[in-house]
Amino acid sequence: MTNGKPKTQTMITWRFALVCVVMVLVFMTLVARAAFLQVIEPDKAIQENNKRTVRVETLNVQRGMIFDRNGKELAVSVPVVSVYADPLAVDKALRSKVLKQAKKQGEDHLALANNSAELDKRKQILYEQEPRWRELADVLQIETRKINGRLRDDPSRRFVYLKRQVTSVVAKYIKQMRLPGVHLLDESKRFYPSGEVTAHLIGVTNIDGQGIEGIEAMYDKALTGTAGKRTIRKDAQGREVQVLSEEQRVEPEDVHLSIDLRIQAIAYRALKSAVLSYKATSGSAMVVDVHSGEILALVNSPSFNPNDLSTAAPYKRRNRAMTDLFEPGSTVKPLAILAGLDYGAIQTSDTINTYPGWMRLSGGLVKDPRNNGEMSLREVIKRSSNMGVSKISQMLPKEYFVGLYQKVGFGDTTGSMMIGESPGLFYPNRRWSDFEIATLAYGYAVSVSTAQVARMYAMLGAGGILRPLTIMKQQEPQEGERVFQEHDVKAVVEMMESVFERGGTAHSITVDGYRAAGKTGTSKKAVAGGYGDEYVGYFAGIAPVSNPRLAVVVMVNEPGGDVYYGGETSGPAFAEIMSNALRILNVAPDKERVAYLSSGDDDA
Repeated sequence: MTNGKPKTQTMITWRFALVCVVMVLVFMTLVARAAFLQVIEPDKAIQENNKRTVRVETLNVQRGMIFDRNGKELAVSVPVVSVYADPLAVDKALRSKVLKQAKKQGEDHLALANNSAELDKRKQILYEQEPRWRELADVLQIETRKINGRLRDDPSRRFVYLKRQVTSVVAKYIKQMRLPGVHLLDESKRFYPSGEVTAHLIGVTNIDGQGIEGIEAMYDKALTGTAGKRTIRKDAQGREVQVLSEEQRVEPEDVHLSIDLRIQAIAYRALKSAVLSYKATSGSAMVVDVHSGEILALVNSPSFNPNDLSTAAPYKRRNRAMTDLFEPGSTVKPLAILAGLDYGAIQTSDTINTYPGWMRLSGGLVKDPRNNGEMSLREVIKRSSNMGVSKISQMLPKEYFVGLYQKVGFGDTTGSMMIGESPGLFYPNRRWSDFEIATLAYGYAVSVSTAQVARMYAMLGAGGILRPLTIMKQQEPQEGERVFQEHDVKAVVEMMESVFERGGTAHSITVDGYRAAGKTGTSKKAVAGGYGDEYVGYFAGIAPVSNPRLAVVVMVNEPGGDVYYGGETSGPAFAEIMSNALRILNVAPDKERVAYLSSGDDDA
């Protein structure tokens, strides 16, 4: 006994007091910790809680579609699957398996866990022995060392693509493999139903769905839209319990082009045939509605398959109708005659004396293949006389003549806003000699694109109204600027019909069913120090003459062999495109009607 109390009772009292003190201290510690987390530093606790309960869902949008003027699909998005990996998850799975094996074999797995060098060595051995990783490389058709590099070089990464846009069969097989850290991601891929026919016009997207060429790049923002976001809170069972925030997605816009896929296909087939038949290096063609400035067809050859860029060499992907520049040759001779009529230097009934078939101007020589003597303006166009248009150019003030070429759009873009379009090479403000003015009259001293020639001929078809070209479908015709008087333009257009007559530069070309007005053009290609031995063949024209609807331009670059004149290389393609395009648009033939009326039957 101690002080009259049993020793056992004293021990119990002391232990009880100790337990009470410990419980109070524990309680106070918990209260202090809770106060610290809730009052002093709540952000960390909230952050940790959010990691476990808050999820952000992305509301993806498909890229907008591209249509032709009649609603035919030119570019669509199709669902595909990509394979990606979480290298950190892969590394954790390997680590766990290595430690389990060590524990099973009686090793000190805790010591192994702290030995990073030995642990990494065993993880690598285990990875290399696992046949499923080699099988993954085989099914993805990727070298094993590349797969190893992406997964093992930096195990701290959380995301790495193994292969983008695999087939559904491959995706299903990989899913069945159940590889740790390997996942599938739903994406979309751009598909172009018309392939190489519209490749240069529509362009392509990169693997991430961003437009990098053509219409895809031009209207990338509108086609892409904006993905939405939905932030939610989930409970332990994964059930949605609260919507924290929501951002509505912005749906992409569809793009409706002015292109008519039917005419586009005809133009591409005709151009490709011309390029192959005459062994040319390239070519381009355009069809324009003269009333609205809408581009109904824009084609180039060679082309490429936008659905498989592995074979698309850079030279095949250039939109030559917009980027490549050439001296237009005789296709601009009608412009010289129009200039003379507009200024009042000549009348439609006048004749031009081209005797003796050549002349010298400022040290340069202008000549025709033969001496044609006295020629009417119609004959100047029909025989494509350099002397005829040169003499007209000398009747006009230089500033006026040069300014007129600038006024019809040479030296400026066409207004189409197409990516990569060149304004051409034309310097109106420099000093022009008499010889240079003469060469300008028959298509030299200026370099233009196929699109600029098409715009000029659309102006002729519109009766002298110059409109910007457009690749977008228009509800109303675009406003234009009158450049020439309508009666002067109609007179020159009728003169251009003579090109198809006997003795004309395109006498063997026939536009079935329609009166056509056209002009051939053949120019030598400029090289350093002068001109080389290569040619460019043009054929440009409008139809039907009675009420023009379409302007068509065909360019064949560097035809091989002895045939290189524009009437022979580009003329057949022009006739095929023009006649078929007019029929597709239900334009009534006018050639037979003219022939019938000429018989003198007034009741026709």
